[in-house]
Amino acid sequence: MSTITHNQWFEKGMTYAEYLEWMKVKREVVNGVYEKLVFTPEDLAVWNDVAKRNLRGIVLTADWCGDAALNVPIVQRIAEQSQIELRFLIRDENLELMDQYLTNGTSRAIPIFVFIDEAGVMKEVWGPCSPEVQNLITEIRSQLPEKDAADFKEKQLIAYEKFEDHIAEDPSIWRTVIESVKAKLKP
Repeated sequence: MSTITHNQWFEKGMTYAEYLEWMKVKREVVNGVYEKLVFTPEDLAVWNDVAKRNLRGIVLTADWCGDAALNVPIVQRIAEQSQIELRFLIRDENLELMDQYLTNGTSRAIPIFVFIDEAGVMKEVWGPCSPEVQNLITEIRSQLPEKDAADFKEKQLIAYEKFEDHIAEDPSIWRTVIESVKAKLKP
């Protein structure tokens, strides 16, 4: 586990309400997922146990990100149930922290959720998406034309818009996020 204190990053971050107010895009998707999300009794039992860990969280995110539009409201609801206060930092304004949590050691993929203890020590990291969502993204990318094809950008945009519409409305996708976060945070 990291011994770097994250308290200064936490203090710098926005609350969820401030983050929503700051958002320029995808706010409706975030609000929709947040409002429609339902936890099972098993989920609630786990969140009650997680609350005993006295965690806080730092979220590296951006409003343009499809993964963030899915994961931020779900993890925010988990945090509320688990008595975890989250603070939100915009990725491109906080690269010093972001670069400590690169996906596969190279990618600034977001959102990244850094869970810390009261002393500011990192205890868990989750993100940018559940393995099932990553598999869906990999499948979509495999069906796109080569990057140098004339229609690549157009087809990529269409594919990602369809994908984002799907994940914004499909509770079975939300469940993969819940289960993945649950596996990470379970005491």
